[in-house]
Amino acid sequence: MYDTILVPTDGSDQANAALDHAVGLARDHGATLHLLYVADSNRDSVTTLGGEVVDALEQEGERILADATERLTDTVDLVDAVETGDPVETILDYADAVDADVIVMGTHGRRGLDRYLLGSTTERVVRRSPVAVLTIRSEESD
Repeated sequence: MYDTILVPTDGSDQANAALDHAVGLARDHGATLHLLYVADSNRDSVTTLGGEVVDALEQEGERILADATERLTDTVDLVDAVETGDPVETILDYADAVDADVIVMGTHGRRGLDRYLLGSTTERVVRRSPVAVLTIRSEESD
């Protein structure tokens, strides 16, 4: 049923809960797990450090993916990537590029006015994705 599973991550508890769930799916189906961090191009993250231009969000993404990869070593086939762009567009484009069968994402469990005002990357991906999106709430989202 699933050959390619995409898990966008920001290193949050919600994203880690989604990753844990996706690992189980990948094992059950013999699927390849794609772990994606999106350095949000809508936020200013470029700085100069020791005369070298550094993107702090890309560095953060590399660290988050390294931590997740270390946790998952040898449990599933894993591909990881850091991409820069608008999170929703980048997730959808990446899912299309790797021919993902499902996108597994955590939710923050916002309700009411917070959800309405802040919106949600997960919610926008759910609305726009041509492939199935499985949303996972962590214990802390309750």
